[in-house]
Amino acid sequence: MDPRVERIMTAAEYVAAKLGGAKPVAGIVLGSGLGKLAEHIENKIVIPYKEIPGFPVSTAIGHKGNFIAGELGGKFVIAMQGRFHYYEGYPMELVTLPIRVMKVLGIQYLFVSNAAGGVNFDFKVGDLMIIRDHISHLPNPLIGPNLEEFGPRFPDMTRPYDLKLIALAKERAAELGIQLHQGVYFAGTGPSYETPAEYKYFRLIGADAVGMSTIPEVIVARHSDIPVFGMSVITNEAHDDYAEDYFNDGDDVVIAANAAADRMTLLFTEIIRSL
Repeated sequence: MDPRVERIMTAAEYVAAKLGGAKPVAGIVLGSGLGKLAEHIENKIVIPYKEIPGFPVSTAIGHKGNFIAGELGGKFVIAMQGRFHYYEGYPMELVTLPIRVMKVLGIQYLFVSNAAGGVNFDFKVGDLMIIRDHISHLPNPLIGPNLEEFGPRFPDMTRPYDLKLIALAKERAAELGIQLHQGVYFAGTGPSYETPAEYKYFRLIGADAVGMSTIPEVIVARHSDIPVFGMSVITNEAHDDYAEDYFNDGDDVVIAANAAADRMTLLFTEIIRSL
């Protein structure tokens, strides 16, 4: 057996045993400062990453490092309370390992979230942005021998974010009175924040928000034909016209994400309830 598949299956078997045979309808990836959604999951089953065979450990600020399974919106889900990043030194195989584990567990949908800088001048701190497309400057997680068990060598990425889920999100947001933006998410390697000139460049090539994650997970999900819904919480204004004393602070990003997490939680819950 391919050692990559063996790692995936061993981890999935461990998690499945903890779930007692229950199959999650959706997987949820919670970004920096957005782990509060996990607190709304009922009848929780908490599985620390450090206990799962072959799993890395999340070291990023605002990432607790647990799988949390249970009921959300009347459906059984499994959430990642913290993700893995390329900048932590993990290869893409490990960055995206949880997505393939959730695929084996039976998820039918993947919800991804992140804290992002708003390069679009119309975006303000605390805004929610539906990700409609992306631009990646991260290594593609499918490089290397293809995992035929999961998907084709050359997966289509014409619609990386599911149009039906986007339409459903807009409907539920309108009912809840939640304002949403739509835009293109750009991901770089990090961990340094980008320069003002880079922010300007990203905006000029079509990005609305910028971060250091998410896209590898989306590519792996689409490789496995899992519909994806993505959302960015705008946690800082990523512009190229800063005051001379401006400082980009990671702790401030987590604080801003926490402030918006309740609205994102409510929206995700109602979308999942409608599935």
